[in-house]
Amino acid sequence: VERTRRVVRFTPLGHKMVTKAHRILREAEELADMARAAGKPLADELRMSVIPTIAPFLLPKLLPALRKQYPDLKLYLREETSSAACESLHKGQVDCVLLALPFGCGDVEHAHLFDDGLYVAFPKGEPANPPSRMTPDTIDESRLLLLVDGHCLKDHALAACNRPELRASATMLGTSLHTLILMVDNGLGQTLIPEMAVKAGLLDGTEVEARPLDAPHASREIALVWRTNSPRQSEFELLAEAMRSSYLK
Repeated sequence: VERTRRVVRFTPLGHKMVTKAHRILREAEELADMARAAGKPLADELRMSVIPTIAPFLLPKLLPALRKQYPDLKLYLREETSSAACESLHKGQVDCVLLALPFGCGDVEHAHLFDDGLYVAFPKGEPANPPSRMTPDTIDESRLLLLVDGHCLKDHALAACNRPELRASATMLGTSLHTLILMVDNGLGQTLIPEMAVKAGLLDGTEVEARPLDAPHASREIALVWRTNSPRQSEFELLAEAMRSSYLK
């Protein structure tokens, strides 16, 4: 490392050593995973990252079902953005990630859980007579509010709209969907939110209205993601099936 009075930073050699150390630690974790996988499935510790646009809307329904189906499973959760979650996965800090695709997460495998549609959320009366489904051309680019960079939902929403000018015009200032809805409820603009948030009651107690977005690819794929060649793949597939079943009930 290089040291000054204020900063300690890695040299180029230091960065290489840290990368190698992460790989060694991850492989050591995989040795323990191999032993766990040989025993009773989902009967030990499992560390999972969940992105913020999924965690508060899916986990309250999911966790009780998992506890009932796999009572010996000790599930440790951490909420972080998509890029941070993928980094944690490859460093061996977590075993799997509950993620929204498409998103570049490196050398991983995944199990599809379900598709999550996108909705346009707007203040009551704006527009006066909203259609049952909103098309991208009905979105006012000057009043579009989106999550700040780092949240993959922003990219999914913009890709679904397929209007390049939205990326340049949108105001990106929300750090959570709850914050965005508060701003919409105060008449500050429109936003795009996932169907699971609507079903979970995100709009309850507000005057915000929402309609499905009618456009090609107006959804995101919710998936469970893990490192390629993980010895716990069979466990992750069981976990994915339990998640899928609990959501669709």
